[in-house]
Amino acid sequence: MSPQTGTGDGAQVPEEGTVVYELADSCTLDDVEAGQYYRGTINGVVEYGVFVDLSDELSGLVHDSNLIGDYDVGDEVLVELADVRENGDVSFEEVRVADFTLQQVGRGSEQVVDDLADATGETVTVNGEVLQIKQTGGPTIFQLRDRSGVVPCAAFDEAGVRAYPAVGLGDIVQLTGRVESRNGGVQLEVEELTVLTSEAEDRVREALDEALDEAADPADIDPLVDWTAFEKLWDDLREVARQLRRTVLEGRPIRMRHHADGDGLCASVPLQFALERFIADHYQDEEAGRHMLKRLPSKAPYYELEDVTRDLNFALENRERHGQKLPLLLMLDNGSTEEDTPAYRNLRHYDIPVVVLDHHHPDPEAVEPLIDAHVNPYLHDEDYRITTGMMCVELARMIDPSLTDELRHVPAVAGISDRSEGEAMPDYVEMASEEGYDEQDLRDIGEALDYATFWLKYDDGRELIDDALNVNCNDRKQHEAVVEFLSTRAERDVEEQLDAAMDHLEHEELNNGAHLYRIDVENYAHRFTYPAPGKTTGKIHDRKVESTGDPVITIGYGPDFAVLRSDGVRLDIPEYVSELTDEIDGGGVSGGGHLVVGSIKFVKGMREQVLDALVEKMADAEIDEGLQSTGALSDD
Repeated sequence: MSPQTGTGDGAQVPEEGTVVYELADSCTLDDVEAGQYYRGTINGVVEYGVFVDLSDELSGLVHDSNLIGDYDVGDEVLVELADVRENGDVSFEEVRVADFTLQQVGRGSEQVVDDLADATGETVTVNGEVLQIKQTGGPTIFQLRDRSGVVPCAAFDEAGVRAYPAVGLGDIVQLTGRVESRNGGVQLEVEELTVLTSEAEDRVREALDEALDEAADPADIDPLVDWTAFEKLWDDLREVARQLRRTVLEGRPIRMRHHADGDGLCASVPLQFALERFIADHYQDEEAGRHMLKRLPSKAPYYELEDVTRDLNFALENRERHGQKLPLLLMLDNGSTEEDTPAYRNLRHYDIPVVVLDHHHPDPEAVEPLIDAHVNPYLHDEDYRITTGMMCVELARMIDPSLTDELRHVPAVAGISDRSEGEAMPDYVEMASEEGYDEQDLRDIGEALDYATFWLKYDDGRELIDDALNVNCNDRKQHEAVVEFLSTRAERDVEEQLDAAMDHLEHEELNNGAHLYRIDVENYAHRFTYPAPGKTTGKIHDRKVESTGDPVITIGYGPDFAVLRSDGVRLDIPEYVSELTDEIDGGGVSGGGHLVVGSIKFVKGMREQVLDALVEKMADAEIDEGLQSTGALSDD
């Protein structure tokens, strides 16, 4: 049949800015409303008008008296829904619109993810961004983020066969499906999935970006204690909190690498707790926290190539098998030195973002070109006395302030564990006292953490560590029993180690008046048991500090390493390492630390030359009563 020519004037032309709706294929009469404007396709031409499809399920007639233009089958037309007769027949009137916004309509009511739990059993439409595509042995699982949260959506074509293969990560889509309960949350059973383009895509993306910016904004909190030195880091911490919240909302996993000691655990455990709570608040999948966040202890005080290789392999496998984005790497209580840079360079091949929070003396010129954010007190003319655990408790509160009461004792544990003599330590200890912890309790917690992590090795020991630190524990008696057992065992093992080692100490008094104690921990201490060489050196050091009351330096050395401890002597260990590297050809010297704790490595055959040169530098070091203590607990 020849094209139909309209004989009427059509409906009244709307004003500019009118919304015109385009229906998804599955939409029915229930999804349209009289007086609204729709875009349809001509599917038939007759003498008295044209038939228009708004969807696969909904068609109607535009009578020639209500038709303006000339049309043939396949042409698009804008219409107003004029009438629905009792027999179900639908009539339209053509409209001409000079300027309009096209809006996609799915079957069922349009919902946001936060409200889906109240729509169980209903068919709904959600507009959002595809964050992850995971192919299972059955359905394809799409993780979809809208402006309120993230929901898993199951689409089935054939078992193990990718549904909607044209849909990719980052696409803006309109999804229609049935809301079902699953694993304590909700899941959408996909009936229709359409990639949005042009204006429809732009409108949804703009709404998502606006909501993301708002949700990523950290909580507005006050510091737990007043400390002028700490205030310098506050803006840096807020920016990291914003970045971590945004990372979660964008569907990017986080791999959290932390030093396996008391301060590292006081940093990582509260942050893990806060991030998991934040994930649970925004993801309908109850398993999301397990997939989105991994806490990984590191034995070395820097990011080893062994660790980065494991992390990369894990991330690439998850991208291939589960459709995950590559993760953000969060380094805690290490990551600030030149020793970390080979690992960071490896990550840059894959554009993996890196965030570092550390309180060891940094090498910013070496590190910062390779990372995305760096929080370190030395960058603000402060030092190690602001521990990473102290920083991360505040960071955790910026992510989820409701955790504050559960974390009030943790900064004191971190400070005692890492030998902080910061001016706010009495305030932190007093705050812990208000929660029922005296100083011995705090020391015992730190000792229990060190003991547990030694035997856990590369395992995060989630439940045991939570109980020992009393974070996410909910059983104070169990916490106390665990700490008593672990700290008592640790004390016993330390005594056995010192009984064997103390008789082999070498002592000399340096020109600056400090006592120097040296011990070959490789030959005169038990190996492969607690405490390890670093901890053994620290315990010997604490005993000598207590017995002499004078400035003390202790060196515990092995074939190719030395662990350094100082009390009352200002040792610039990073500077010593730099000087020894330049002065001793073939020494292979590397390492780092801060003013009172550090370690160095060297080649085995140059040990005596390196140690002799190191002692000469220590003999010229400044005596500093401000760095003198009565022996704290931890060893970095």
